[in-house]
Amino acid sequence: MCAFLSPQCADNLKQVARSLFLLGKHKAAIEVYNEAAKLNQKDWEICHNLGVCYIYLKQFDKAQDQLHNALHLNRHDLTYIMLGKIFLLKGDLDKAIEIYKKAVEFSPENTELLTTLGLLYLQLGIYQKAFEHLGNTLTYDPTNYKAILAAGSMMQTHGDLDVALTKYKVVACAVIESPPLWNNIGMCFFGKKKYVAAISCLKRANYLAPLDWKILYNLGLVHLTMQQYASAFHFLSAAINFQPKMGELYMLLAVALTNLEDSENAKRAYEEAVRLDKCNPLVNLNYAVLLYNQGEKRDALAQYQEMEKKVNLLKYSSSLEFDPEMVEVAQKLGAALQVGEALVWTKPVKDPKSKHQTASTSKAAGFQQPLGSNQALGQAMSSAATCRKLSSGAGGTSQLTKPPSLPLEPEPTVEAQPTEASAQTREK
Repeated sequence: MCAFLSPQCADNLKQVARSLFLLGKHKAAIEVYNEAAKLNQKDWEICHNLGVCYIYLKQFDKAQDQLHNALHLNRHDLTYIMLGKIFLLKGDLDKAIEIYKKAVEFSPENTELLTTLGLLYLQLGIYQKAFEHLGNTLTYDPTNYKAILAAGSMMQTHGDLDVALTKYKVVACAVIESPPLWNNIGMCFFGKKKYVAAISCLKRANYLAPLDWKILYNLGLVHLTMQQYASAFHFLSAAINFQPKMGELYMLLAVALTNLEDSENAKRAYEEAVRLDKCNPLVNLNYAVLLYNQGEKRDALAQYQEMEKKVNLLKYSSSLEFDPEMVEVAQKLGAALQVGEALVWTKPVKDPKSKHQTASTSKAAGFQQPLGSNQALGQAMSSAATCRKLSSGAGGTSQLTKPPSLPLEPEPTVEAQPTEASAQTREK
């Protein structure tokens, strides 16, 4: 009614558009905002709000243009946050980092911007810069639980489990019902070989976030380590339902099925793992062990040779070290297949992927040893499954003269993808 009585007042139209936005009528809100823009072409709020509406409609290019216009008219933290979120939703981490770096230069004391930038660096494995920005966050806000959780995740990744648990204790006082927190605490206990405590913490995380595949993945891993294969099968199957393109999950499922004496379904799981995972030699090694135990030496040899190809690629393309137990099992299998004990490895080393992926190998005819010690595996998984969510930007400060006219920001959040790094479970 106000807009009808005073059609030349842009503020009234902005309030009408905001009401439509809050009702979820984004297209109608855009139309009204465009009418308001005709009356006031230099209002950054209109451009910003138009960008937010376009984000909800997933029209990211238009949203990007409007947010850039808003920054050109007036620079605000919230606009930077929304622009960075667009690149996160598009999966372009490099451009998102560029935006957040500019935002931090403009507002160096904004803890939300510093935390988000630190998490992005953490997701990319650039730990030095991640630690620097997270440290700056804690300098301005010592109780910022997101920064503390991320710092604990980095310590957990590097094997400082006791220090990480100390950090998590601080976070627990602030946000007791955090799924990533209990997931990471559980994997710390797993690394310390306290499996019952690990399961208790992971079950709590699963209760708080029943659809999080990383937590289900970790539960399956811990149950495999405790030789509780039926429970491991249950959680790994659930994880596969949410993450069907991850070969590592099928490999662990095959290990559980092998120990449940269901060799046919174990073979199917291994075949799917081999199809999906083109770089992890542990998949082929475990599959070769199963085939050898079933008397299928020709197929076992084929998998063994495929494993050697992957090892060669990893050896010459990077400085990765392979797990000594993986080397030992492979050498024994090579001798059993009469291909010789001198493998392509020149020295036993540790393969981060192998640690990250397997809890135990199939029952082998003369050697029933797990591939990768529980200690090493615990440390790897603690860094692999870390559920690190990038900050949503809800708490960002903005220099608004008329806060009521600014719409809420989009709800979609971007997770730290499995690197761990967090997940990754920093599980990682």
